[in-house]
Amino acid sequence: MLVGTGSTMAEWDPALLRLLAREHRLVLFDYPGVGMSGPWHGRSFDSLANTTAGLMEAIDLPRADVLGWSMGGFVAQRLAIDHPARVSHLILAGTNPGGSRAVLGTRKAQAIDSEADPSEAEILRELYPADRQVEGRRFLHRLELASQSGEIPNDFRAPAATTRRQVAAEDPWLRSDRNYSQLATITAPILTTAGAEDSVVPPVNLRRIAACIPGAELHVFPGAHAFLFQERRPFSRAVDRFLSDDA
Repeated sequence: MLVGTGSTMAEWDPALLRLLAREHRLVLFDYPGVGMSGPWHGRSFDSLANTTAGLMEAIDLPRADVLGWSMGGFVAQRLAIDHPARVSHLILAGTNPGGSRAVLGTRKAQAIDSEADPSEAEILRELYPADRQVEGRRFLHRLELASQSGEIPNDFRAPAATTRRQVAAEDPWLRSDRNYSQLATITAPILTTAGAEDSVVPPVNLRRIAACIPGAELHVFPGAHAFLFQERRPFSRAVDRFLSDDA
């Protein structure tokens, strides 16, 4: 489970995790520089993919089905390209292919996504459509309750310096077509998913990724950048079906 910019492993929606955990063992971790992990000495998503592969080796996990959301999708793509033996299935959510084929969202959404310490209201405007802000507040309440009960770790420390480095890594990602040109080399079955109203990562990005990889599936769900939380039941069903079809 590869999360997005400036986030820790505790910031997945607990309600989504419960649904996915019915059929799968979930492995969540903090990237270097956030939460309970040590400092980050890298400057690219390749380095985070290498760290992920190193973690898998350390915990004796030869292969895994990999879900990458937002920035986590950049890491997941590099993991599948640079360490193909580690990835059994690849699920991408709300991410882009990099380079000239990436389509950025609105300036306002990009600015919020790049902030080191956005306000709660800004976070909710980015993650949920205007008419679903109540659902967004319920998500934050679920995080609070789950961290208090011990269901998830009380692990929300994302230093501004690390967030800025993660954002800085997006510059070479967007300036180079290297990742896009290598997508066709991915051999793992791939499911691409998008939110129809995502102002951070427009759905066209997932269409372009899917078009590069033979046999790739594309699902567009209602919702914005947190569509996989808002539409967690249909999203988890799509994931379960995708993983079971090739079992």
